[in-house]
Amino acid sequence: MTAPAQTAAESTLEQLDGLVREPFSRRGFVMTGLISGFTLATTVVHGQTITTDSKGLVAGEVKIPTADGDLPGYRAMPDGAGPFPIVLVIEEIFGVHEYIKDICRRFAKLGYCAVAPELYARLGDLSKMTDVQAIVRDVISKAPDATVLSDLDASAKWAAADSKGDAARLGVTGFCRGGRAVWLYAAHNPQVKAAVAWYGPLGGSRTDIQPKTAADVVGDLKAPVLGLYGGADTGIPVADVEKQRDAAKAAGKTVEIVIFPDTPHGFHADYRPSYRKAQAEDGWARALAWFKRYGVA
Repeated sequence: MTAPAQTAAESTLEQLDGLVREPFSRRGFVMTGLISGFTLATTVVHGQTITTDSKGLVAGEVKIPTADGDLPGYRAMPDGAGPFPIVLVIEEIFGVHEYIKDICRRFAKLGYCAVAPELYARLGDLSKMTDVQAIVRDVISKAPDATVLSDLDASAKWAAADSKGDAARLGVTGFCRGGRAVWLYAAHNPQVKAAVAWYGPLGGSRTDIQPKTAADVVGDLKAPVLGLYGGADTGIPVADVEKQRDAAKAAGKTVEIVIFPDTPHGFHADYRPSYRKAQAEDGWARALAWFKRYGVA
């Protein structure tokens, strides 16, 4: 019997300290453009927010063709001839807002073509939603995994065809819910060279449209995965992270797990109080080294 979506929503909400939780939900409109600035779902923008300029880059909002229309997204790449290694950047649950855009620019400054598709554009307008409970219940829990994977495929194809990207050097990274998608995508697309999952949920409920957890696909991984987790993450038990590592090893998969002690969920999110500078910088350096080691960079 399919578990109710609210169970999965409650699990996600446990990881969202410092964010707005309003008593009433607000269903948004279908998105045709990206969020300007930061998500409205955060109670405060953290003082250590990183800002990366676009000097020497081609950066901005794009439209990514999919089977049922154009998906809004953000693309940043060097202003040069290419071809550039491609990295797909998968959002948290808050949309492709300034934090995700800045991550794309950080990659572009290092020579990548970074593309962040707005994977929830069909379900709600995250640029207007302030209620985290509504975002999880009305958008995240209703996003079919098959569509997410298909949109990532379309984004990789578009990056190679229209953005001077090198399809032979494809990487993927994602944060929170996007970290979960990293595990799924690494098991889905054999063209992925390397993947980096930042505190991506490993368990949770299974539904008809989200039939497998990240733990379920560990034996199907087609690319090396680096998992970056916090030892004080209240929503992802360390025991589950260690179990994922052990399952990957037993299956003969290339997986490296790093657990930062006394570190909360969302430690890379520099716009939120959960940000931990030292761990974020360490994780970023590890991510770049991972991409280099396995042929993305």
